Parts: sequence; structure tokens; C-alpha cells
Amino acid sequence: MRFFKVFLAAFLAFVAFAGLCIIVLMVIIGKALTTEKVTITPNGILVLETGQSYHEQKVVNPLGAFMPDEEKEVPGLFQAVRLIENAAGDDNIKGIYLKVNGSPGGFASTEELRNALLRFRKSGKFIYAYGEIMGQSAYYLASAADKVYLNPKGGLDFTGFSTQLPFLKGTLEKLEIKPEIFYCGKFKSATEPLRETRMTDANRIQTTQFLGELYGHFLQGVGKARNIDTAALHGYANENMIEEPADALKYKLVDGLKYDDEIMTELKNKTATKQDDKINFVTLGKYNAGVELSSGSGEGRIALIYAEGDIIDGESEKQNTIGSETYIEEIRKVREDKNVKAIVFRVNSGGGSALASEVIWRELSLAKKVKPVVVSMGDYAASGGYYISCMADSIFAEPNTLTGSIGVFGVMFNMQDFFKNKLGVTFDGVKTAQYADLGSVGRPLTEGEKRFIQNGVDSTYASFKSRVVAGRKLGAAIVDSIAQGRVWSGIEAKELGLVDRIGGVNEALACAARLAKLSEYRLREYPEAKDKISRFIKGLGAEASVRMVKKELGVNYELYQQLKDVQQLHGRIQARIPFNYKF
Repeated sequence: MRFFKVFLAAFLAFVAFAGLCIIVLMVIIGKALTTEKVTITPNGILVLETGQSYHEQKVVNPLGAFMPDEEKEVPGLFQAVRLIENAAGDDNIKGIYLKVNGSPGGFASTEELRNALLRFRKSGKFIYAYGEIMGQSAYYLASAADKVYLNPKGGLDFTGFSTQLPFLKGTLEKLEIKPEIFYCGKFKSATEPLRETRMTDANRIQTTQFLGELYGHFLQGVGKARNIDTAALHGYANENMIEEPADALKYKLVDGLKYDDEIMTELKNKTATKQDDKINFVTLGKYNAGVELSSGSGEGRIALIYAEGDIIDGESEKQNTIGSETYIEEIRKVREDKNVKAIVFRVNSGGGSALASEVIWRELSLAKKVKPVVVSMGDYAASGGYYISCMADSIFAEPNTLTGSIGVFGVMFNMQDFFKNKLGVTFDGVKTAQYADLGSVGRPLTEGEKRFIQNGVDSTYASFKSRVVAGRKLGAAIVDSIAQGRVWSGIEAKELGLVDRIGGVNEALACAARLAKLSEYRLREYPEAKDKISRFIKGLGAEASVRMVKKELGVNYELYQQLKDVQQLHGRIQARIPFNYKF
């Protein structure tokens, strides 16, 4: 009897504890999902941080509900652009304070934000930028401000662009892992990290070319904003003339050397705020919660479909992936919607599965037959990212978008020696047909199997080029000459006919409206957000795990991500840039 009493007491205690945990969890979820009423009060200053990277669509931050210094939601890139534009006509916002505290996202994303800031300045309102340490990308964004201030003991990097790629061939050799590589295009550098120990001559040529284009655009933007000749700016970098903050002031890259408290005093004076009062800073997330952005007017609708991240087969299991099944459904939905008069397809992708790219291309081609399709390119629209773009009625890219890379590859990993010599594992088995175990990592490929795979790669490459020929209305010989896996800047791509115009999402929407003959329209964004609870729970686990890994690996996190990407290459024909360039 005593046993049952103890057991019952323990069981009831467990039930009570579990119930309490459920209640606490529901309270936490409720707090996280509660949308607080935000009022934007007069005399506000909109705050933008250069260290904040913006995805194409808003990102829910589950930890923001419990961390007062973090936002619950980070607006998407185009949403951020629209918020800046809205602030230009908002009487409650007097200006913008640009906190230069890190490097922004990719160059094309930075270009979109910078152009929005330049348009904001035309309203007559001020933009002040201040930072302690300014990287070049962050400084490029800051150069759009009326005043750029640097900490007197800080630093400004103005040394030019460089890119460094990791090569894994030596690592694979030490592990006795033999990659068996198949590719088309002499510039298709995607497999170089697996088969070389340094850049090939072809890759060095293409990288030198597009890096020079990006750097030239950077110098032109800074030169125009600071009224400095680009040749002089190049000289500052080439001779490393910006060693100290005083050098940045001497050569007019900044307007003054000040500490944070001095900037706060100047902002108070600018907004007629009493020195004892706090400045009414409004973060972009808070501003987003406090204003209602117009979706337009009229009966016609333009669908803005965001496609960001790796192109994969199947469904998009997480945000910032382009799953073929998911995007077929989204594109078909807007194709069949008679209220949707045009589609703007926003692509920010270095590619991925060649088959998934073909499937998405097909669905967009069907949509193009019934309504205009315009593509807007982000930081990357290369390889598979270009595959899904090339059929559009019109293509827009930023000058510093990386695009092209028309080429494909396949990789199979022979891990027989790794398993045998490093782990003591051997393989054996039976099969009912000669090629039933094709793709096994436990043995090398036969010569016949190598031919099969290369034929598949060649066929996919031919299909890719034929899509470009038809979509861009270029001759086959021309496409072949500018394909070969070569990466181009947006400026170069326009000259070659791979891109029609230079511009961002706003310009693409305006073009879509013209093609659809819409004088006014409503904007609808896709993919549409899933239900809040499932999104929160999934996001909470993902965000926590990412933070833990980043904390442990620090600067090595990006290399870790690249090694993870390599695991996805085995056995499928790819149209992608597996390693994003960093400058």
C-alpha cells in the first residue's frame, strides 16, 4: 500500500509539473505572438544599423520576445526600402541616424538600401552616419548620409576589395576521400575547391573582371557622394593612405571625428530636443509595427514572389530555400488568379538543383504565356538562379549583382579508402542489375558509369543554354561564348544581353505595371506567411541552434556552412555557386 501511495504522489507531482510547464510555454508563446500597439510619436529619428542584414522577406525572431535589445521581426529588404520611403513623408520622423556598427549584407542589397537613403535625402530631412569601426561595405552605405562621423580613435577600412576562396582538395586527400567530378564550362569554378589547391587561370580571369567592376561602382558611388575624384579614391586605397581617423578626415571621407555623446548632442540640437531629454529614436522594427504601408489601389494586382536561397528539390522546409514543389504551387496560384495581372519574380540565389531549376523555369514559362513576368535580381542570380530568371519578359539587376554562371556540374564521392583505412569499415553486397548500386560512396565509379554521368551533365548544360537562347533571344553561338559557367556583374550582364535594365524592385514593379497596362495596382507578396504558432516553434529551435553553433565557431562559422553545403552535392546535377564570394 505504501508503494502505491508513493507512486500516486510522484505521478500527481509529475502531472502537476507537466501542466505547469505547458502553462508557462503557452504564456511564452502568447507573449511572443502578441502584436503590441506601437505609436510613432513626433520628433522621431529613424535608426538603421549597418550590421543588420535583410532577407528578401521579413524574418521572425522568436528570441526577440525575451531580449529587450532585439526586434521580434526583422523587415524584409523591400519592406525596409518602403519604410524608408514612408518616413520621408512622415511628419513624425525628422531624420535618419545610421549606426555604422558592422558590415551589411550583399552588395546588391546594400545598393537597394543606399538608393532608398538617397531618395530620402530629397525630402529635405537629414541623415547622420556614425561609427567606431567602418568596413568598406558599411562605409558605402554611410556615404549616402549628409554627415559621416567617425570615432576619433576608431578606424575606416579603405583598402580595396579582395576575395579569398577555401580549397578543400588537400583536406579530402588527407581523409582519403576521392571526389569524382563532372562539369561543363571552362569558367565553372564551383568544383574547383574540390579538385584544385588554387584558383585556375580561367577563374582568376573572371573573378578579376567582375571584382574590378564591383570596385569601380563602389568608387563611383563614394566619389559622387563625397565629391572626390575616383582616381584619387583609388590612390587612397592603393597607397594605404587612410591609416588613422585623422587621415579619413583629411581626405574628406568623413565630415568629423566625434564621440558618441557628441553625436547625441548634435542630434538633439537637430531635433530641438532638450539636453536632459532622451532622443526619440525609432528602430526600423518599431517603425514597421507602428505604420501601415500601403498595398496600393485599384482592381488589378501585381504578385511579388520572393525566391531566396538554395534551389532544392521538393518542398521549402525552411525559410530562405527555394523548393521546387513549393514554388510550383505559388507560381501556379498567381498564374490562375485572374486578379493578378503581372508577376515580379525576385531572385536572390546562387542556384542549386538543376532539375528543380528546370521545374521552376517551366512553371514561370507557363505563367508568362498569360501575363507579364518581370525578374528582379538581388545579390546573386547565378547558375540555377539565372536558369529560373532567363525566361522573363524583362530582367532587372543592380550594378553589383552577380549573375550568369551558365554551367552545370555533378560530384560523386568515392569514400572507400576513407571508410577502410580511417574507420576500418568495408562494404560488400549483391545487386540484380549492373548499375543498381550506381552512386554508392563505398566504391569508385567504373568508366562506363563516368560516361553516363558526364552525358547527363552535358545534356543538362545544353538544355540550360537552350533556355537562355529562347528567353533572351540571343544566338546559340553568342550564348555559348558568354556561358561556360562564367560569372558576370550586373553591369557586364546588361552589356551582354543577359539583363535588360539596371534597377531594383521598385523599377521592376513599375515595368510590370507598364507591361500589364496598369495605371494603379495592389501589391501582394508571396510566399505568404504560415500560421504564427508553428512558425514560432520551428523558428525558436532553429534560431537557438544557429546561435549556439555561431558562438562556438566564431569566424569559422562560414567555413562550417560551406562544408555542410559540400555534403549536399553528392549524386545530383547542380547548377549553382556553392561558395558565395566575400569581399
